[in-house]
Amino acid sequence: MQAPSNPAAGPDFTATLLRRLAARQATIGVVGLGYVGLPLAVGFADAGHTVIGFDVDASKAALLAAGQSHIPDVPAEEVARLVAAGRFSATTDDAVLAGCDAIAICVPTPLNKTRDPDLSFVVSAVERVATRLRKGQLVILESTTWPGTTVEVVGPMLERTGLVLGVDFHLAFSPERIDPGNAVFQVGNTPKVVGGVTPACTDAAEALYACVTTRVVRVSSPTAAEMVKILENTFRAVNIGLVNETAVIANKLGLDIWEIIEAAATKPFGFMPFWPGPGLGGHCIPIDPHYLSWKLRAMNYRTRFIEVADDINNAMPNYVVERIALALNDDERALKGSRVLVLGAAYKRDITDWRESPAIPVIEGLLSRGAKVDYQDDFVPQIELHGHDFVGRTLQSVPLDYTRLGEWDCVVIVTDHRYFDRQKLLEGARRIVDTRNLLGELGKAHPRVTRL
Repeated sequence: MQAPSNPAAGPDFTATLLRRLAARQATIGVVGLGYVGLPLAVGFADAGHTVIGFDVDASKAALLAAGQSHIPDVPAEEVARLVAAGRFSATTDDAVLAGCDAIAICVPTPLNKTRDPDLSFVVSAVERVATRLRKGQLVILESTTWPGTTVEVVGPMLERTGLVLGVDFHLAFSPERIDPGNAVFQVGNTPKVVGGVTPACTDAAEALYACVTTRVVRVSSPTAAEMVKILENTFRAVNIGLVNETAVIANKLGLDIWEIIEAAATKPFGFMPFWPGPGLGGHCIPIDPHYLSWKLRAMNYRTRFIEVADDINNAMPNYVVERIALALNDDERALKGSRVLVLGAAYKRDITDWRESPAIPVIEGLLSRGAKVDYQDDFVPQIELHGHDFVGRTLQSVPLDYTRLGEWDCVVIVTDHRYFDRQKLLEGARRIVDTRNLLGELGKAHPRVTRL
């Protein structure tokens, strides 16, 4: 797809859109009402716009339309207030998209079984938008994907309607930066990066996000904006891989990795602390770098840092299982037949999201070696295993009774939820493997605690 020769074409509809956005009179559609889409929709509605949320999940749409929320970061009271004010609604009817001035696409972009990008959710969403596309609209993709997707995939799909990009409608990419569970950085104070196919497209996208955030950062193209997101998460994945390997090295050298990192972090320049753990989780860091690797493989280039970091991070759950086996060995017990309680199934503390959580391969690794495994997580009442030998098997969270912890041979801290009582864990558990340093100084020299 080529940008139109005259990027300033269509000034009338651009000016109209900018005026409506500035006056907080625009109707904004958000496609996908999950961890990314719902906070964004609420942000636009809070700014005074009329927001229509679309989702294929009828139960989710009905819940939101009734003023409830399925996302912990978005309180139900906030949704109810906006619904009552007539500024937010949710539906499964994509016909409403035709009446929107701007449409943000916020759908998942997972990997398929071969670890290649799965754009099926994006393609489906764009197809829905295309059937309702009209002159004067702004379409923005927020879903993380490989550099070039907006220009090479989304644009041509929308232009098959007969409308001309940059003349009849605008198109841009703005990477989502939602961090579930982060009470400090949310939609309003996290800068937004925008890159449009034409300068006028970027103008429109900048005006849209200026309604909800304190800073909008323009880049030269949608492809540059897509690369920004990939770089952000690849940076984290590679550095986590480095510190995870350093944790293994420190253990072999008889050193305390937490002490090492804390001391290194006192350097006021040239160092940024990352912390080891049982593996990577969530929908971004374990997945997004693979989008770049896939893109570069087609260009006969090997992304070596990404591959090495991925190997290290993927090996951490097995490393944790080995640490559990060694801890039990100190108690003259074999892993096979032992009862193990895994604390935490969410991929990080105090959230309900367990996508790609390292708790799953840890549990599967324990089960495959004959352990009897339970897990406890107030945020995640049920999990589904997905390893080759466990497809379709589900587990339910057990109640947390500190007085009964002795019933398990080992307690493994995989997620450091704030509600876990460190002192009671130490008092009640026979053996603890702490992969997150939840116990801190209490567990540092404790004879029944094994740290990562």
